[in-house]
Amino acid sequence: MPRMVGRAKRIPVPEELQSLALAPRHLSLLSCLLFDGPMTVNELAARLGVAPTTVSLLVGELSRKGVLERREDEADRRRRIISITDERRPAIDGWLARGARAWRQALEPLSTEQQAMFVQTLRTYETAMAEAETEAEAGVDG
Repeated sequence: MPRMVGRAKRIPVPEELQSLALAPRHLSLLSCLLFDGPMTVNELAARLGVAPTTVSLLVGELSRKGVLERREDEADRRRRIISITDERRPAIDGWLARGARAWRQALEPLSTEQQAMFVQTLRTYETAMAEAETEAEAGVDG
């Protein structure tokens, strides 16, 4: 796992995006929008496991930088749909799609049940790490 994380962190930010000072906190949000398509702030928050206010702040920041855009939802004009701008999509796709292709290549030979088990294993790992972090912050030994 540490090698995979380290490799992902070494993927260079494309030259046309370097001036935007994109940080790791932006990667998950951009990945969700790139691979799952436009969605609302609440949908993004649920996917990322963070508060909608956190997503709103990130969306505002990336909107000011011309990376994201907000538009009215045609079905409900009170809602705003967040998407990557057409101008920035090719650079973001080129930057993040390599990892998506690698995951597809790794998961493709697995059956649907095996894929589900793999995803559940990663979720269990993430949950255990979050619990360990919470315990450490509370001063509890595991």
